Amino acid sequence: MIGGITRTAKPMLMVLGGLPGTGKTTIARELAARFPCAYLRIDTIEQALIRSAALEEVGPAGYAVACELARSNLALGMSVIADCVNPLPVTREAWRAVAASTSSGLLELEIVCSDPVEHRRRVESRKADISGHVPPTWEAVARHEYEAWTTSRLVIDSAVVSASEAATLILDRPRSQAAGE
Repeated sequence: MIGGITRTAKPMLMVLGGLPGTGKTTIARELAARFPCAYLRIDTIEQALIRSAALEEVGPAGYAVACELARSNLALGMSVIADCVNPLPVTREAWRAVAASTSSGLLELEIVCSDPVEHRRRVESRKADISGHVPPTWEAVARHEYEAWTTSRLVIDSAVVSASEAATLILDRPRSQAAGE
């Protein structure tokens, strides 16, 4: 057992959403280091689609690919961490549908950075860790389409907790809360 989430329980889909620069990837990597799972990062998928030159515009394709990869891993009994901005109700509902279609647990996480100065510093100091990927500017983040959540989720403020502390908070949640049961 890892905190409140057991390895023998049904697979879990953990979806991290939030604006660029809030700490999603750092927290997702910390979770993946502690919890056996598939790790899906939308930025990586989108960059691969761009490099393939198969599409003129990526649009929602990265999310569609990630949802299908998540579905196939969950169907095999493997838990999944999805690292994405997840900015719209339609993207959030797509993840819920994936969990439901595989009878998997679901934990929706919104990662925020309540300190605007720190958030801007993070965005402006980011270095690309994916070949060909150009991180967004602060201006692009400030203009990013991001609709407020209207459904239940765990909110993690990366301005007040470290990635390690966030991972501990997430993994120590009781199984029934994490699964939305």
